[in-house]
Amino acid sequence: MTIWNLGGINADHIYAVPHIPAPGETLDGSDHSVYLGGKGANMSVAAARAGAHVRHIGAVGEDGKWTVDRLMEYGVDTRAITTVTTDTAHAIIFVAEDGENAIMVYPGANRAIPADHLKQSLTQAETGDWFVCQNEVNLQEDAIKLARDMGLNVAYAAAPFDAVITKSLLPYLDFLILNEVEAHQLKQATGHGPADLPVTDVIVTLGSKGATWFGAHGQTDIAAHPVDAVDTTGAGDTFTGYTLAGLDRGQPMEQALKTAAKASALMVTRRGTADVIPDLAEVQAFS
Repeated sequence: MTIWNLGGINADHIYAVPHIPAPGETLDGSDHSVYLGGKGANMSVAAARAGAHVRHIGAVGEDGKWTVDRLMEYGVDTRAITTVTTDTAHAIIFVAEDGENAIMVYPGANRAIPADHLKQSLTQAETGDWFVCQNEVNLQEDAIKLARDMGLNVAYAAAPFDAVITKSLLPYLDFLILNEVEAHQLKQATGHGPADLPVTDVIVTLGSKGATWFGAHGQTDIAAHPVDAVDTTGAGDTFTGYTLAGLDRGQPMEQALKTAAKASALMVTRRGTADVIPDLAEVQAFS
């Protein structure tokens, strides 16, 4: 089948600095790198590298055509990415010598996806396909309701987290993934813990402690793999993409989650975002 991902596409500009700049301070950076990023792009690359057919729905500006080319290189179907007059979303990331970071994100084209483009893209989806989105883009609620009406399996990665938006989407979801802090915030907003939400499968990621799946048969803990982490950026997106790819292949949830845990463990041993997500052969060889 196909995984349809309505997701953000960012250009990540990373600057190495001696320390995080104070207000009014000007610093020289010692290094500058540009990576493909954005939660949506990361998830698409992860799912594609896990062997799924992924159609990414999104938008970039004229300055972002290289990001579309990069996604295509990594196996993502980019025919549903449109070009708009708004600049491509980008992040300015300062990384200090002590590992501290500061990030500014300009949402740009991620929040300017035309409604007619979304609808036209999803006309090609088929019953039983997966649909996933995050909170980086506009049109999430419209897209999720449309996907549900079309008979797609609907997944939501609740980040960047907004309790009001997440609460409003719960009735339409088959699959919800969020981290431990977000799960606590959602409980404060709804009065319900992960096991009591009206969603078939709820996954709570726990970082180095693994993840917990709340499904029809109760609670299942998924162990993490101990590694020497150098960069946790994109690990959660990798976990989500690999999980959905496994489910798309017909794997049981627990098996898909265990494979995803391996993929995210490998991911944190590398510096970078979408460009360093491991492929399925690497994950299968990892023990």
